[in-house]
This record gives sequence, structure tokens and C-alpha cells, in this order.
Amino acid sequence: MFVLDVTYTAPPAAVDALLPDHVAWLQEQFDKGVFLAAGPKNPRDGGVILAVGEDRARIEEIIAGDPFAVAGVGTYRVTEFVATRTAPELVRHRHTPS
Repeated sequence: MFVLDVTYTAPPAAVDALLPDHVAWLQEQFDKGVFLAAGPKNPRDGGVILAVGEDRARIEEIIAGDPFAVAGVGTYRVTEFVATRTAPELVRHRHTPS
């Protein structure tokens, strides 16, 4: 599982101009089952996405297609972790040690 921490690197107006494209990109990833949750930080200086994927390389490939990343108005910090405990809704993503 991955935590994707987005930090805006441009003024709010530049971010807002790309927001519709970013939201459409988010929806594509939700539809594919890659993203589990997403939303803006408070204060609004970026956002956070909870994602699942085959490996870090695939996640980095996906985020490279974010309109925020393409336009250079946001940068990503990717943290991979092993979800050994989850809410019931996320049980299918839980890792059980062998």
C-alpha cells in the first residue's frame, strides 16, 4: 500500500486551473481500483492519496500522468507500507505475514 503526499509548487491559481483535469485523472485511478482515498490537505498546500499497486515503480508511473505532475504544479512523496491492520472495508488489502 502507498501513501502519496502531494505538495503544491505553484500559486493556487495555477493549481486551480488544472483541478478539473486532476479530478478526472483521480477518478480514472479510482475506477481502476488503484486509489482508495484522496483529498486536499488542511491547510490546502497539497493533497494525500491512499493507493494500492503491484510495486512502487508502477505507482510512480501512474503519478507521472497526474496533470499536476505533468504541468509541474505539484510534486509527490511516495511512502510504501505494509498494511497489517485495516478497517473491515480494506480487508482485501491487508497483508498477513506468512
